[in-house]
Amino acid sequence: MHTLLLSRRWALAATAAASLALAGCATQSPSLAEAPPIVFVHGNGDTAALWQTTVWRFESNGWPRERLYAIDVPYPLARDDDAKPQPGRTSAAEHMAYLKAEVDKVRHATGARQVVLVGNSRGGNAIRNYVYNGGGDQTVSHAILGGTPNHGVWAIPGFREGNEFSGTGPFLRGLNVPKNAAGDEVSGPVRWMTIRSDHNDKFAQPDGVWIGAKGTATHVTAAGPELKGATNVVIPGIDHRETAYSAAAFEATYRFLTGKPPACTDIAPEKTVVLNGKITGLGVDPADPRSGNFSNNLPLPGARLEVYATDAATGARVGGALLRKTVGADGLWGPLATRPGAPLEFVVSASGYATTHIYRSGFPRSSSLIHLRPERIAEADKGADSLVTLVRPRGYLDPARDKMLLDGAPPPGVPAGAGVASSKVKPSGGQRPIAAEFNGERVVGQTWPAGEGRVVVLEISQ
Repeated sequence: MHTLLLSRRWALAATAAASLALAGCATQSPSLAEAPPIVFVHGNGDTAALWQTTVWRFESNGWPRERLYAIDVPYPLARDDDAKPQPGRTSAAEHMAYLKAEVDKVRHATGARQVVLVGNSRGGNAIRNYVYNGGGDQTVSHAILGGTPNHGVWAIPGFREGNEFSGTGPFLRGLNVPKNAAGDEVSGPVRWMTIRSDHNDKFAQPDGVWIGAKGTATHVTAAGPELKGATNVVIPGIDHRETAYSAAAFEATYRFLTGKPPACTDIAPEKTVVLNGKITGLGVDPADPRSGNFSNNLPLPGARLEVYATDAATGARVGGALLRKTVGADGLWGPLATRPGAPLEFVVSASGYATTHIYRSGFPRSSSLIHLRPERIAEADKGADSLVTLVRPRGYLDPARDKMLLDGAPPPGVPAGAGVASSKVKPSGGQRPIAAEFNGERVVGQTWPAGEGRVVVLEISQ
């Protein structure tokens, strides 16, 4: 087993060096042999949109945009019991089959014999399953797993062993069978790397607090995501999603693929920015509120979108709508050409959903991964004057680690440790500016009346 510990001092030095090197990013693009197609696989309940900044970092280092693919599993949540069908959820076998089909599409489109697979959390389960049970040993050159619970979120004999995340269940036990006499859990010709936190991954904890079993031993440690025989990288302080989506995870991934550090880990801005993505919904059927409120990655036909430029200081709209569109069967809402770095307000409305005002800080580069999802208002919130949620899709909120404010105060409902990725407030006093701040990023929006069926989302990019 090869374990690399990346110190916090290294992380700070790399960030400083990246800032100095930004002007020199991508001075020489890698050859096609050095830049194989990469397929990014998101985690449980997540979306391809989480790879947006990772894709930008690869592009900033010269990786061709047309060789970077992020997949969207239509129903991204795992079943409670992998062997039992469950509406709106996928089995491990279905997840692997979807990944296999997407890899085949990428290989056909690029003509490449092999691809690189990069996954976060549950995405790593699908990658391992594909390599060992779906023919991926012939089509994959490198596999990078960020925060994948390779030995389970829990490993408690007799406890929910039918679940995909049980370390003592049949799915993970099958994947973890030793591959050689040395007991390695990985084998060639695929090259394997894992990335984990030293202590801050909520799904690699010795106590069951994050699975609703506080005080119960999980029999899993912070080293749970490691695999014997792989290159195992440890980055202090990062959380479950940052094992895949952070600048430090990108640096480790790039170095593993190329044998050299990236020119920068910052995102190099483009002169012209064109944005696109899709509008998705909730539940088994996104058009039917009775079918559930869990996330899916299915398009929401008939959803309406307006996009506005906003004032960075107040969140107020600057001028008329930059785009108005009702999306079709594919859910695609763009393209939209906009100024680099200009903050935007996305207003999504659809039957059965609240009108959702999503505020984002400026986009430095073009992307087709700007996925948008309207929300529904919970019964407990229907009497509020306004509903505003800070969300951080690519990481969690950690009071001990992060500098953050929501409406000028520490975000409420954020416990110790990196365990939640959102915080909600219910401001009163009519429409006004409201800001979210997270480790130097500031997103400013406007409050909107919940009584009109409106909600506000302040989305952190990092």
